[in-house]
Amino acid sequence: MNKFKGRKILIVDDDLFLLDMYAMKFREEEFNVEVAHGAAEALARLESHEIEPEVILSDILMPGMDGFEFLRKLREKSLLYKFKIMILSNLGQKEEIEMGMDLGAKDYIVKAHHTPTEVVEKVKKLL
Repeated sequence: MNKFKGRKILIVDDDLFLLDMYAMKFREEEFNVEVAHGAAEALARLESHEIEPEVILSDILMPGMDGFEFLRKLREKSLLYKFKIMILSNLGQKEEIEMGMDLGAKDYIVKAHHTPTEVVEKVKKLL
């Protein structure tokens, strides 16, 4: 039996190709996957309780509200601690990683250094 079947994850990115690719990988592992095309959409859906994921995978570089601002807004609205947040970004400088972790992320994954399968495995470990 798959202990991750039905576990809820939200993937937040402005790149539709990456959203589809990561969603497909998580669905192959029987996760219940929601996607948001950008942080503003994700925040609105979380605030309205339309979606209540266990884990949020969020990019940093997105137009409008970036991933760091998204984490700040979740904190301001006392939503940050309801979810396990993992950053999935191409930004990999020490300062960026520290900022993400300081803002409440449980992990910081640099896209270029991990395959989608490895990202799924990291989420499984977090759960």
